Amino acid sequence: MGWSANRRILIVALVLTGLLAVAASVAWFTGRADQHNSPRDPGATSGALASSAAPKPDGEETGAGSVPSPPQISEPVAYAKAATLMLWSYDTRTTSRDQQLAGMREWLTKETEYADWASVAGQVPAPLLWSRLADQDQYATATVAEGHFPSAFKQALAEDPSAITEAYIYVVTVNGSQEIGWAKGGAGAEERAVTLAVQCRPDHDCTLAALAPTVTQ
Repeated sequence: MGWSANRRILIVALVLTGLLAVAASVAWFTGRADQHNSPRDPGATSGALASSAAPKPDGEETGAGSVPSPPQISEPVAYAKAATLMLWSYDTRTTSRDQQLAGMREWLTKETEYADWASVAGQVPAPLLWSRLADQDQYATATVAEGHFPSAFKQALAEDPSAITEAYIYVVTVNGSQEIGWAKGGAGAEERAVTLAVQCRPDHDCTLAALAPTVTQ
């Protein structure tokens, strides 16, 4: 079940009790007053990444369809960039809406108190729209230019470095682009940005916790 807008607004703020000072820019990721986040390695990572070419219409797709499996990555920014490629990519020619959702859920943290599935699932078009996109054989691939910890998040960590040890949830903003194609050679592209909350506990692969309703720098 998805969190209320209020709880979503606090998945990051919880990370630090003192995060209220920067709540205006980081407040969206909070859900519990005892959650804590902040970056393990402040700084930005650059280098473009691109999702693989869309599967061919005649390719056999099962399970999660064209949705890639979660990678084994333990660094927050690198994981957020991989998750962004997944979120901005789809292929209605080979993947049903249910498969898309099932594949995306595999990326979600299993720690339900920190998982905001509603914010993630909300990236998938409604059933009727998905059906119409499928009628046009629409698919999308993505390119990620860079990812970084927002300044408010780094500031919150600097003010209370130990706060991260509660939930190990990091806030990462990712910038890139999405390319869309459809029947009869139709195509388009747009620049995009998203802010994610990813959970990266020590000695464990990262997982996706939530998406922010707005983007922060």
